[in-house]
Amino acid sequence: MSLDIKEDWIRRQAPDVQEVVRMLLARIAEQDRRIAELESRLNKTPQNSSLPPSSQHPHAKPPIAKAKSKKKRGGQPGHVKHQRPLLLPEQCDDVHTLKPSECRSCGTRLTGVDPEPLRHQVWELPEIRPIVTEYQRHRLKCPRCATSTCAPLPSGVPTGQAGPRLTALTALLMGCFRQSKRRVALFLEQVLGQPCSPGWVVKLQRQATRALQPNWKELAGQLALQDNLGIDETATKEATQKSWLWDFVAKKFTVFALRPTRAATVLEEVLGGKFRGVANCDRAKMYWSLGRLQWCWAHLKRDFQALVDSADRKAQRLGHELLRPTGELFRQWSRYRDGALTHRGFIRSMQPVRAKIESLLLRGAYSGCDAMTGMCNELYDHREWLWNFVEVPGVEPTNNVSERALRPAVIWRKLSFGTQSTDGSRFVETLLTVVETCRQQGRNIFAHLVKALESHLASQPPPSLLPGV
Repeated sequence: MSLDIKEDWIRRQAPDVQEVVRMLLARIAEQDRRIAELESRLNKTPQNSSLPPSSQHPHAKPPIAKAKSKKKRGGQPGHVKHQRPLLLPEQCDDVHTLKPSECRSCGTRLTGVDPEPLRHQVWELPEIRPIVTEYQRHRLKCPRCATSTCAPLPSGVPTGQAGPRLTALTALLMGCFRQSKRRVALFLEQVLGQPCSPGWVVKLQRQATRALQPNWKELAGQLALQDNLGIDETATKEATQKSWLWDFVAKKFTVFALRPTRAATVLEEVLGGKFRGVANCDRAKMYWSLGRLQWCWAHLKRDFQALVDSADRKAQRLGHELLRPTGELFRQWSRYRDGALTHRGFIRSMQPVRAKIESLLLRGAYSGCDAMTGMCNELYDHREWLWNFVEVPGVEPTNNVSERALRPAVIWRKLSFGTQSTDGSRFVETLLTVVETCRQQGRNIFAHLVKALESHLASQPPPSLLPGV
């Protein structure tokens, strides 16, 4: 709503009328500003903001401008066939030799052996039943002093009723496969024949946390020594309090930390104030304390798209002009990543892209347009944080690695609605750390959990998860 009321007309009115008109015009201007702000919020999508893709209905997504393929669904002619290779006969648990007794045509009796019979193998699960071991601890009385002495449990035998493999599976079902405690208890009872309750699952969860805590501390202690870290965080809950799950992704391991704050104090706590590498992150202010950053260009691309989708013509134009060199930036990065460019050639190819983007940011900073001056000022004042991926080998232009590592945790949070206690938070950060690190290093997650629990029962440190150890 806009009214074309000139100032000279207002001055010709009585003083009380002038006051009323100016008050109404001020209120209309404020309403216009508020309406524009709300419309900009409605216009936010995962393509022009940090909203997660799951927040947008699939049918609401803009159609992709791509020609429809003429190929049919499924495997294409000539593709490499993937099939399970047959085991050797001696590797099978049982082999049945089947011979026809008579000719299927004339009924003549058949004898002999086929040197190359058709081999058909059927895979089946064995009947699952728990292995129960009883330890009978005798208490004997001394004939001399009448003191009663009970035999101790052997080293490595748990004081509870769950062995290391059962505890490891229980932890894996919750920490990796995102099952609730009730569902885990149901699976153990219905599938494994193991009597279980949700309360007992909690006890096993705590045992797994204690066994794997040395792994978490060992990996967290190495974060400050890394040349490059991808860092991200997502909101969650601990009981009724809001919390944040952080992830710190190195080349060969990942550390998760669930903390009650999103402040820079978490970075100080986890990294110990000694990190001197490059941190891939978004533009959140708490990361600025790390000193040397690489701002995520995937986030910046969405910010530029937000300018294109705004109602301001100046912002739209600048957004279009920023997206063009951004597309060239990703094209040159893909060539360098795929080996088509040397590092020196990559630096040379990025020089005109860098000059163009910085000149556009400077123009936006002095445009006087509220929709873009703040963002352009911040980006231009810290422009060295835009280009570390060009100058430092091993640094990527986005923090997609840390976002991908965080995705399973986000799905877990949506299913569980967070944790209910400090013990639950420690379990989540510890199991996520071990699971993601084992995935990065190609280790068997279940095997590591079992070994860690066996070591804990024997009062020994768990197997190390440090790369090369």
